[in-house]
Amino acid sequence: MKERKFWCFMKDKVLDAMQKFSRAMFFPVLILPIAGILIAIGNVLTNARLIELLPFLNNPVTMGFGSILSASLLPVLTNLGVIFCVGIAIGLARKKKAEAGFTALLGYLVFLYAMNKFLQLQNHLVAPDKLQGSGQAMVLGVQVLDMGVFLGIILGIIVALVHNKFIDTEFNNAFQIYGGARFVFIVLIPILVISAIICSYVWPVVQSGIDHLGLIIKSSGNFGIFLYGMLERLLIPTGLHHLVYTPFLYTSLGGSVDVAGHLYEGARNIYFAEIADPAVKVLSRSVIWDARGISKMFGLIGACLAMYHMAPAENKRKVKTILIPAAVTSFIAGVTEPIEFSFMFVAPMLFVVHAVLSGLSMVTLNVLGSRAIGPNGFIDFLLYNVPLGFEKTRWPIYILVGLIYFVLYYVIFRFLISKFNLQTIGREQGNSEIKLYDKKDYIEKKEQEKASQTDIKTSSDDVSATIVEGLGGEDNIVSVSNCYTRLRLVVKDTNKVNDEILMNKTDAKGVMKKGNNVQVVYGLTVTKVRENLDRYLGKEEEE
Repeated sequence: MKERKFWCFMKDKVLDAMQKFSRAMFFPVLILPIAGILIAIGNVLTNARLIELLPFLNNPVTMGFGSILSASLLPVLTNLGVIFCVGIAIGLARKKKAEAGFTALLGYLVFLYAMNKFLQLQNHLVAPDKLQGSGQAMVLGVQVLDMGVFLGIILGIIVALVHNKFIDTEFNNAFQIYGGARFVFIVLIPILVISAIICSYVWPVVQSGIDHLGLIIKSSGNFGIFLYGMLERLLIPTGLHHLVYTPFLYTSLGGSVDVAGHLYEGARNIYFAEIADPAVKVLSRSVIWDARGISKMFGLIGACLAMYHMAPAENKRKVKTILIPAAVTSFIAGVTEPIEFSFMFVAPMLFVVHAVLSGLSMVTLNVLGSRAIGPNGFIDFLLYNVPLGFEKTRWPIYILVGLIYFVLYYVIFRFLISKFNLQTIGREQGNSEIKLYDKKDYIEKKEQEKASQTDIKTSSDDVSATIVEGLGGEDNIVSVSNCYTRLRLVVKDTNKVNDEILMNKTDAKGVMKKGNNVQVVYGLTVTKVRENLDRYLGKEEEE
């Protein structure tokens, strides 16, 4: 019995931690669609091939604006490590989030320079002109091991843990100045330095494993292509997917082809040379290694449609506002993280299925003889392939396969969401009743809403007081946070939570309890509800 209680307790702890981490991930992820779309616009305005087709774009105003737009926003996508580090630290911090974000930025810099210095002392730094393929990279101007977004995620979690534990530490007299956030940073310094040294030994092993995997992929035919496409997606959470595709794009792993008397190695180097050579009638088979965009352009759009259709009717508007920008960004620019992170942690089964389908789609392209270039989104696809013509790229095959996988994604995602009741966007409430309403139901619902509205206090403090009452009193509330639509709380005793008060007197749409966690659904107004509640509880200054 005790063992069962222990495992139930651990399960609740793990689920709670996953929910908090998933929510924290959204903080930086939701920036990406904005950056992706604007970068795509900048690329369109400066694309040489498009300018040939549309000569009016060849002017200093549009080209200059496009160049500035792309150049100013590209660092958002090329520096995801520090963005995720700061964003996750802010998202996971229980209080004083601004200080947590600032400390995370400082910690990220400490880690980079500590690793750089250690590699220098060990004489392990490669020459700056030989970085490509070396496993090292320039990050914020510092040469370190290329750990991608994985570094930002790890450091963000470390900073948040230390911040939450020591942020309330205070000292007296002369040492008073070293309390709070400053003490957090002091504690972090040795942790980050030691972590940098450990990663300097551990990370090359990880990179070596990925390199050996590349050799296996190359020698395994269509199965290798499947592994390539699947792993390229599976490694997205770590930001290490580039370690899978980069060797195939720029080294002999991606093929070696003689074009116009010159030997080119790597898929991207090969097709760039073949594009420029009119004697080449059909691009080489190696171009399949840069057809990774098929799931970005078609598959994930089907996934978005499935998640939208499976959301309860009352949440569809909210779901639409979240998924449409993410879907457009994925289709146009090939930036997939906003969609993938929307189900990656709440429904990891879907992410695995997505990775498998991504690999299968590339195999299908190869079997059908597609030679289309499709690394990212629709803009790249259009500008690369259409001007080259059907014979050279066979791009209609790419579109046909894409439409097939759009349907497959939609059907499979919808089935799995329904079958396993997966908590995708809009379905978090879980216990809401979904049915078709007739006119009588509609009138009754409106009357109920009107009656409910009359019970709601006009003053935000009165509403907050009612919420506190419904949660069992201020002493019963441990912590308060929120996501898109729900007030998320940890309470001491869920038996004290009065669903009737919350539902009837605060306009809550639903109340869910799991362990010591309580979720109260308010819809898109939840941010204001949270702010008013924090102010009422005297916690506004902590945020």
